[in-house]
Amino acid sequence: MPESAEDYYARIVAATDTGAIGGRLPVGVELMPGWDIFPYELDSLRVKPIEPLLEVEPARGGEEPATCTCRQGPPTEGVVWSNERWSLVAERSGLPIIAVLIPHAHHDLADLPADLAAEMGQLFVVIAGVIEALPSVGRAHLARYGDGGAHLHPMFFGRPARAGQFRGSPLLDWEENLPRVPQEVADENARFVADRIVAAYGGRAHTPADAGPEDR
Repeated sequence: MPESAEDYYARIVAATDTGAIGGRLPVGVELMPGWDIFPYELDSLRVKPIEPLLEVEPARGGEEPATCTCRQGPPTEGVVWSNERWSLVAERSGLPIIAVLIPHAHHDLADLPADLAAEMGQLFVVIAGVIEALPSVGRAHLARYGDGGAHLHPMFFGRPARAGQFRGSPLLDWEENLPRVPQEVADENARFVADRIVAAYGGRAHTPADAGPEDR
């Protein structure tokens, strides 16, 4: 059974500097604040100076279809649900769940064929609904950036229930500093989501033992 909102919140509070409500989480400097795209200076949290334009857009992984990892076949690590055309990969994080939807064929959002686009829309509705059915989730956030990889990979973020500070776009800033969800809890959440996608849409649920990647 997936954990409750209270149990999830208690683990966050325990990770603060006082182990109590009102304490502060340590800054996860090895995660988002360590990225060159993090917008703040760590010593002051001032917004960084604006840099000059790049000469060209940076190359993305898989920009040339022949070099994309999809040429090796559909994902195998971290897959919690799949059908003939799509895989859903769960990533361990500080949120109840982060899931990435990946088409098996090499496409980005702007060149997605009409049939896959229609199915993606249906999957968005189903995946968001089952993520929001998790007891520890208040809302499913959806994002597509596409700056690192050219293969389409929209992401779903389970925003913790009743944690008012985590609402809206700052959720990912918070996520980088939250304690990681224990593997057994992440597995149970992923199993809950996958089983309900199968019930609502079809496809196949995969065992949590297949899950693994932590980077995105």
